[in-house]
Amino acid sequence: MSTPVIPGQDDIRSRLPDPIEVLPELGPVAQGMTKATLNGSIPRTTIGLVQLRAGQLVGSTYHTVRQTENLRKAGETEERITAVASWRDAPYFTGAERIALELLEAVLTPNPSGERVPDELFDRASAHYDDRALWTLTVTIGQICFFIPVALIAKPIPGMPLGKNYRR
Repeated sequence: MSTPVIPGQDDIRSRLPDPIEVLPELGPVAQGMTKATLNGSIPRTTIGLVQLRAGQLVGSTYHTVRQTENLRKAGETEERITAVASWRDAPYFTGAERIALELLEAVLTPNPSGERVPDELFDRASAHYDDRALWTLTVTIGQICFFIPVALIAKPIPGMPLGKNYRR
């Protein structure tokens, strides 16, 4: 079975084959994480913004392209998508979105002088999200952190649909 090729980029290869071909037991794990994040307690847009920012922070072209595409399909504006990289200074985000992005950055950014998620940050997040939403946001961050090594090590092909983004 041949995999579609990005026009002009037919030489792009992944380092590893599709993980589902090698470890089919990952399928239910990925599906369960997705189902948990899409429980409706936080907007899909917030999930997409958090996952886009994670891709940016770790330097993953795959995640950055994928989440940008998902946000566009969801009707997000180019200003909001572009401004995720500089969300602290951008006027486009709600307080709840800002705290979600701040929590993500706290988790992914080493803090040599203390706790990554201090009580003060958690308290501010609690002002925007109830327990279910905070757990959903936590799982959303965990989900993208689960897939970061996949992108950085296996190097799926950016811009290709799931299931067709691996070619060796």
